[in-house]
Amino acid sequence: MKKQILTLLLLFTALEFYSQHKGNYNDADFQISRQNILSSGNATIYNPVVQQRINNPLNPSNILFIDVKALQNVKATTYTAIFNVSQIGSTADSTNMMMNTRINKIKNKLNTIGILNKDVVIDVISFVPNYEVEVQKKLFSKTYTEVPKGFELQQNIHIQFTKTDQFEDILTACAESEVYNLVKVDYFIENIAQVYKNIQTELLKLIEDKRAYYKALGFDLSNYNISMADDKYCYFPKDFYQSYQAFNSISFEAFQKKRGVLTAKKQTSYYYQPLTYENYDIVINPSILEPVTQIGMNIKIQLTPKPKEEVKTVTKTETTHKYYVVSPNGTIDVKELKTN
Repeated sequence: MKKQILTLLLLFTALEFYSQHKGNYNDADFQISRQNILSSGNATIYNPVVQQRINNPLNPSNILFIDVKALQNVKATTYTAIFNVSQIGSTADSTNMMMNTRINKIKNKLNTIGILNKDVVIDVISFVPNYEVEVQKKLFSKTYTEVPKGFELQQNIHIQFTKTDQFEDILTACAESEVYNLVKVDYFIENIAQVYKNIQTELLKLIEDKRAYYKALGFDLSNYNISMADDKYCYFPKDFYQSYQAFNSISFEAFQKKRGVLTAKKQTSYYYQPLTYENYDIVINPSILEPVTQIGMNIKIQLTPKPKEEVKTVTKTETTHKYYVVSPNGTIDVKELKTN
């Protein structure tokens, strides 16, 4: 029995170590198998997408395409965190007073980390009375009447900051005033037009390189008609948070209590998964440590051969004129007048 328990412990320990090295992230399209061993001296490719792309057949055509894509990772210049806070009280004045006390405490704490009062804005959401049913007993009946028993005040606190390391202090300041409901964090870029201009400049350089490439292959692009389409987009970190659930581990409590096997459920977690770079020709600021705003632009140019001009055969018709002179006396003496 001891040997069986020891074997099970070693098995569960091995499973736990495997799950830790593997990580909690689980993608059904990316599973590394132990069967990826050397075969005939070459490692087999386990990713079917890569395998399909490598073996993708090429179809030659006289229609040329210049398809370029660029992506730039941009760090936000300012951030805005929004917290929701709710306060109840017996009267309207007491409710408002308690809310102001909590908010002023947050502001004072934020001032110590460089976030001034002008960077904090209060957005009032609702201020409504709460009703309860009161039973009024009369001689022959009972009356159920709704009467106000208190008030509820809801506000959103908008806090603007410029450094990501300030966010932890903001959470602490809010928690000290019993404000825990973080609604969202918005990212802002000061001059997004300049970012698009920078991406466009890099794409134009790449397009010129592509045109030189086709020219080196013997294509005279002056004999082609050009049509194009472009697109641009901007994605913020909130668009790329994905969820996963941690590996369900087997509880060792079953061995201590000599009961059936129990499973410990793990909570759902989230992680930041930005756009990957395999589909881009240009990536500006590729190495990122913190969540960033991703701005991209695509340009697609199609070059179609100009139709050849048809040589038309023109038939020229020459008309020869003849002139005659008739004598004035009426005799039928017609003579041809030679004009040559």
